[in-house]
Amino acid sequence: MSRIATRIDTRSPVFEQNWAQSQTLLGTLRTRMAFATTGGAEKLRARHHERGKHLVRDRIDRLIDPGTAFLELSPLAAWGQYDNQVPAAGIVTGIGLVKSKHVVIIANDATVKGGSFFHETVKKHLRAQEIAEQNRMPCLYLVDCGGAYLPEQDRVFPDRDHFGNSFHRQCRMSAAGLPQISVVFGGCTAGGAYIPALSDQVIMVDGNARIHLGGPSIVKVAINEEVDGETLGGAAMHTRISGVSDHLVADEDQALALARTLIGETNFERKPAKVAPVLSPRYPASELGGVISADPKMPYDVREIIARTVDDSGFSEFKPEWGETVVCGTARIHGHMVGIIGNNGALLSQSALKAAHFITLCDQRNIPLLFLHNITGFMVGTVAEREGIAKNSAKMVYAQAVARVPKLSVIVGGSYGAGNYGMCGRGFRPNFLFAWPSAVLATMSADIASNVMLELRRTNVKAPTATQEELDEIESRVRAQYGEQSDPYFATSRLWDDGIIEPAQTREVLGLCLSIVSSTPDAMGHSPVYRM
Repeated sequence: MSRIATRIDTRSPVFEQNWAQSQTLLGTLRTRMAFATTGGAEKLRARHHERGKHLVRDRIDRLIDPGTAFLELSPLAAWGQYDNQVPAAGIVTGIGLVKSKHVVIIANDATVKGGSFFHETVKKHLRAQEIAEQNRMPCLYLVDCGGAYLPEQDRVFPDRDHFGNSFHRQCRMSAAGLPQISVVFGGCTAGGAYIPALSDQVIMVDGNARIHLGGPSIVKVAINEEVDGETLGGAAMHTRISGVSDHLVADEDQALALARTLIGETNFERKPAKVAPVLSPRYPASELGGVISADPKMPYDVREIIARTVDDSGFSEFKPEWGETVVCGTARIHGHMVGIIGNNGALLSQSALKAAHFITLCDQRNIPLLFLHNITGFMVGTVAEREGIAKNSAKMVYAQAVARVPKLSVIVGGSYGAGNYGMCGRGFRPNFLFAWPSAVLATMSADIASNVMLELRRTNVKAPTATQEELDEIESRVRAQYGEQSDPYFATSRLWDDGIIEPAQTREVLGLCLSIVSSTPDAMGHSPVYRM
């Protein structure tokens, strides 16, 4: 395997300009991440502690194996929505090692609207379950949940991919042999009660944990019964009388220790991944900030990203002298073999065919795929159409869609139109998809979109001739729309990705993801666990 030799001059004015822009983007990301991961307001966090409860991320720290990483997913979900009163969508999801087993952790944050479910909360919860099911991992639910946020009921309750689907997935994962374990720390009301009730095993913390389909106020209205919350659905009652709970513990530390024990006893093992010795890249990841052009119209070589991401900067390139606007080849990341597809310009017919060929080779050889997006789309125009860009781009899309190997995507720059589809965007369900702060996701650029809308208005024969004032208003409106909606924070807020990551963290994040997808066991039939 040959080594990539960088052509970047780290002392050049261009590098320094790119670096300065990247530091601005990183500053914004870090500020927003700090806000989102703090949780609810200070007084709500204080009240949480007064009740003898740990904050949600402190629970996770105590749960996972000491000294191991937790891959948090979509920490900026709901950013910029609800007046930023629902940081992280009120729920923390991610993947960690518990008793040396990869486990998906889904944890409510009761300091944010009492752990209630908003539209983005449901979507984030479902995405974590999808990852668990796709990659065959157990689920640990750290439940402190107020059920559906009632003003959002039309976006939370009735549809196929709303709250009810989380229970559907939970049942099917249990039946497929993927352990489902709940630890209840606080209230679980209405739909929230089904998270533990549908789990294989349940732990409840005495004095704080409660499970009830209808809380005291609902019971009063429905059947005119006066009852307090502890009598109605407290941990002691559900463990000693109803049997809803399997284990009663005195405090949260005992609960988390017992959860670790239960995971260790699941007898659920993943096959060890075959990895080579891990070698650091020959160029520091910290230089990535100077690689990405501050001006999105200025090209850069995706090989420079690869050189700072893969082991020993080693890269076996496929067809390097043909279809040059796409770069394909194999490399290792933290010892894991991976097939990489990156963009060096618009995808022409040759490039699409080259990528399709490479994808099928990786699929045949059981090599996971990594897509590095910086793509304006497939080429347009008379020459491109006569060369068969429609059918050749479709071949790339088809090859990518049917590939059976795991797929990872990172949007490092633009990801526009059908180029997003060919490069395994969200619609093609990659195992994981992350974005850099420099990412732009849209059907087309603001420049092209505004020009298209202006041309449509000018050629509209059914309307009066457009005035310059009207054309200016159209251009301003379209540019504002595309500027807002193609922003990476707009996308991550709506869970169109699995999170925005710092470029220098990409190698570590991909290494964690590859360790998960490379050790996924084959699907097996199992008997469901019935909670009778």
